[in-house]
Amino acid sequence: MEALPRFDLQGKVALVTASARGLGRAIALALAEAGADVAFGLREASSDSGLTAEMAARGRRSLPLQMDMKNIRQIGDAIDKTVENFGRLDILVNNAGIAPDNLAEDVTEKDFDQTIAINLKGTFFACQAAGKVMIQQKSGCIINMGSQAGFAALPTESVYCMTKAAISHLTKCLAVEWG
Repeated sequence: MEALPRFDLQGKVALVTASARGLGRAIALALAEAGADVAFGLREASSDSGLTAEMAARGRRSLPLQMDMKNIRQIGDAIDKTVENFGRLDILVNNAGIAPDNLAEDVTEKDFDQTIAINLKGTFFACQAAGKVMIQQKSGCIINMGSQAGFAALPTESVYCMTKAAISHLTKCLAVEWG
């Protein structure tokens, strides 16, 4: 027996980034179990790993979308296609993130840039695109996945910790601005 939360999202539409596996997949399934139709933001749209079938088995509509979080155009397109397909967007779960495991003195510019691009820049622009839709609808919920790393210093995770701290503050700023 699955232990999924009990809440009602009938008639709601969610988009979950990085939903092909792990936490993103579990979030997408929990939202579907609660009654939401779910769009999947995937680095490769063809890699939904059976998630579409699992949604159908729960009686939910789904939509796999190309959504590489390093590509701002794909982020905007995924939000637009979600709204075009379902007529609205009620919930955005920004789940995508990476955590290169490097000592601070060994972090390369490539690791730094990629972590910032996915964890922070991608999160911001997904919030912006979804926020525009939700402001127009006069309703919506954006969930930015945080981490204890945003509040605690972890060895070998300096760049990841920095991005999670920034996401925490970004979330507060957007709540003040859009709330």
